[in-house]
Amino acid sequence: MSSLDYLDAVAQALRKLQETQLEAINDAAHTITEAVIADNKIFSFGASHSFMLTEELVYRTGGLMLINPIFPHGMNLSVRPMTLTSRLERLPGLGKVLLENSPASAGDVLLIASTSGRNAVAIDMALAAQQAGITTIAITSLAYTQSVESRHPSGKKLFEICDQVIDNCAPLGDAAVQIPGFSQKTGPLSTVLGCAVVNAIVTQVIRNLVERGITPPVFVSANMPGGDEHNQKLLSENRHRIFYME
Repeated sequence: MSSLDYLDAVAQALRKLQETQLEAINDAAHTITEAVIADNKIFSFGASHSFMLTEELVYRTGGLMLINPIFPHGMNLSVRPMTLTSRLERLPGLGKVLLENSPASAGDVLLIASTSGRNAVAIDMALAAQQAGITTIAITSLAYTQSVESRHPSGKKLFEICDQVIDNCAPLGDAAVQIPGFSQKTGPLSTVLGCAVVNAIVTQVIRNLVERGITPPVFVSANMPGGDEHNQKLLSENRHRIFYME
């Protein structure tokens, strides 16, 4: 059954992620922890489907309130025609503009997700962050990105620029399931793997903060009794480094 093949592919990739990327995940969590303690800001970006990782992180039950999205204007699934998203993520200079028009500044941390790691928008954002003194953490597929050419004028790919790199362990081309009699693979893995990565980072950050004697601002479900009041209190207390409520 292809449905079982897909679930098996997910399970195998998650095992590989745990076996090979735990140190990188914990390093990223340490970087974010230190930024939070220093009262710096945390940001997340991805274009097209990679923005789903940011959506998983922001305004999310059990999530850290301090993670701010940099919105991929023109590069999410509300755009019509959807093919415009692919054209814009290849546009040189756009990533720099998006970063410059965000509240990110020196000392902050920026997560950048791009499975292929080859398109200009993510690379330009990473380069601009580097120049601005912002620490960058890439979430990418090394199997994918090391098998394709960069679309950036520099010839660089995302993993070659960022301060820290987490391999999401997705395969080349992302899709993982081969159906007999059909040449095109199906069953992409990067979203489920990427969401596992970012949630693993956040849970470790929260533990790090608790172990340092700091109570982290974490969302309670708004559908739980007292959830709205809990969330509003912590959002107000941390408004100086939360920008998505404005």
